Amino acid sequence: MENQNLSVETENVKRGIRMRAETDSMMSSAWILIYLLPIIAAIIWAAVFIVAFIAAISTWPTLPPSQPPVMVNFLAFIILLYGVVIISFIANIVLIYKLARRRNTHFKRQIFLFEDIMAAVKRIAAKKSVDVEVGLASCERTVREAKMEETEKNAMLWAILSVVTGLAAYYVWYFLMKDFYKHERREDGFWEDLSKTLDKSGVKFTVPRRTETMPDRSFILYLILTIVTFGLFGIYWVYILLNDPNHHFRYHIQIEDQLLTTLETVAS
Repeated sequence: MENQNLSVETENVKRGIRMRAETDSMMSSAWILIYLLPIIAAIIWAAVFIVAFIAAISTWPTLPPSQPPVMVNFLAFIILLYGVVIISFIANIVLIYKLARRRNTHFKRQIFLFEDIMAAVKRIAAKKSVDVEVGLASCERTVREAKMEETEKNAMLWAILSVVTGLAAYYVWYFLMKDFYKHERREDGFWEDLSKTLDKSGVKFTVPRRTETMPDRSFILYLILTIVTFGLFGIYWVYILLNDPNHHFRYHIQIEDQLLTTLETVAS
């Protein structure tokens, strides 16, 4: 009966791990092109405006009054460029929405997963008649902190505000950068406490070493560099917002699969 109950807890952990296909989305660095679209459109628009305006003025006296072809083409190109700008605004809304949403879904999944893991560890400890209250208390505290600090950010609202106001985008970049850093440090503490608790229960679980540790990046420094480079440093900023979570998710695949194998071995 105890093995059956432990299998139930292990199955819950397995479900939480399977959810990562929906919550922990890997985003390509190609999304940086969306950040560049408004810049490219503005440069092209300015260049074409100058060239077309000069051409229109120089050719206007030689053309029939009823047929100014250069000006017509010029206006058509302006309309086309405005269309590109509108598309880039929409694409930026999509980018920021996806970045904020995967933050929300990953944090939410992680809390559920940690709770299921603790339930499985409690079952293992009860089966082996081992007192692991101290170790689990540390794990439970970590989960409570996560629930308090890793609250959901309205992805659609912040995406729209970022594009409409511009300044809101920097706040989104701030919490995406800082929240993931704090989340990873908190998570490392949980895995360490979990490993010690399982070891006390006679279950060997070695926490794998991170190959890519998320650094504590300075928001103020990144903001200043983005301003003084007229937005060019923002290209790198968007790059790390895309790739830091990707590295984080790859580590999850490694440690979660290893933990699941350990739990299934104990449950068998």
